[in-house]
Amino acid sequence: MVLEATMICIDNSEWMRNGDYPPSRFQAQADAVNLICGAKTQSNPENTVGVLTMAGKGVRVLVTPTSDLGKILACMHGLEIGGEMNLPAGIQVAQLALKHRQNKKQQQRIIIFAGSPIRHDKKLLEMIGKKLKKNSVALDIVDFGEEDDGKPEKLEALLSAVNNNETSHIAHVPPGSNALSDVLISTPIFTGDGEGGSGFAAAAAAAAAGGVSGFDFGVDPNLDPELALALRVSMEEERARQEAAAKKAAEDASKQEKGGDHDSSSQNATMTEHATVAASEADNKTNDLTDEENSLLQQALAMSMDEPASGHDMRDTDMTEAAADDPELALALQLSVQDNTKDSENQTDMSKLLADQSFVSSILASLPGVDPNDPSVKDLLASMQSQSEPQEKDENDKSPNEKK
Repeated sequence: MVLEATMICIDNSEWMRNGDYPPSRFQAQADAVNLICGAKTQSNPENTVGVLTMAGKGVRVLVTPTSDLGKILACMHGLEIGGEMNLPAGIQVAQLALKHRQNKKQQQRIIIFAGSPIRHDKKLLEMIGKKLKKNSVALDIVDFGEEDDGKPEKLEALLSAVNNNETSHIAHVPPGSNALSDVLISTPIFTGDGEGGSGFAAAAAAAAAGGVSGFDFGVDPNLDPELALALRVSMEEERARQEAAAKKAAEDASKQEKGGDHDSSSQNATMTEHATVAASEADNKTNDLTDEENSLLQQALAMSMDEPASGHDMRDTDMTEAAADDPELALALQLSVQDNTKDSENQTDMSKLLADQSFVSSILASLPGVDPNDPSVKDLLASMQSQSEPQEKDENDKSPNEKK
């Protein structure tokens, strides 16, 4: 496996807004860069990749050569598009970044994406190519987009000046073809030189061609036995974990079903017992309330129908029984009856006196400041006389009954 340090030069000029490479030139270029970075870092754990831009306000290094693929991919987000591509300056900055690599045993390689016109002369590009060849720097060129102003010829001259033992390559991708990354998969820019290509690159190339690798997990054990073994072990561990999880879930479900049946039966028995007790208590309370309500209702009916004889007999019976049990109570009842009789006699005498108009008039005349002939006084006497007459009539009606 080849040990390399690679710098990728990105074209972020104004021409990258065109949509002849879906979804746009810049997005197609970004996908191809991500694919190449993954292939380079997977081919050898010690490989490093850096990224820089060649347009905008000037050449800018986004990330120096590193083996952290996440850092490389993150630098592609949020790039500004504008200006013109400065190809010579981009190549020189990339060469300087490779010169300061940490591992001097790494071979040096620059990958250029040229998707806009080149304004520089062919001689300047040839001079830069010879300098790269002198410093043992390989160069890969991806030509896409604009083809005016002799751009393919200039890039071919640059490649001829830098090429040494066929270590440098160029790929022309015309507009309207497949995605840029799909075309690069089948080129040496992606697969590497000779047998130096990684299992990642071989699997990606096979997938792009629509073929089947015929190996487990799409990796040839002859090319990368460690990766194939790691994938197989990981798959077996995952299968064992899934089987254990499924077995545990089945056991838990069976336990829950058994526990649920037992709990439901005991709960049903408890609920039935509680319901029976509550029903019996409710019946007892209902019977008690019914008896009390019936007795109260009978008393209320008796009082509403105005049955004085029956009520009087019942009261006399109750009083007789209570008096037989308690002599003191009998004496108290007798005194109360006598008081009631005296009160009724006094009320009768008073009503008779009020009915006598001459007596009332003489009393009123003797009072100072009272005129018996006053209309208001006469009205008052007339109302009192009218009230006393029904009372006398009631007493006369009751007296024969009492005598009987």
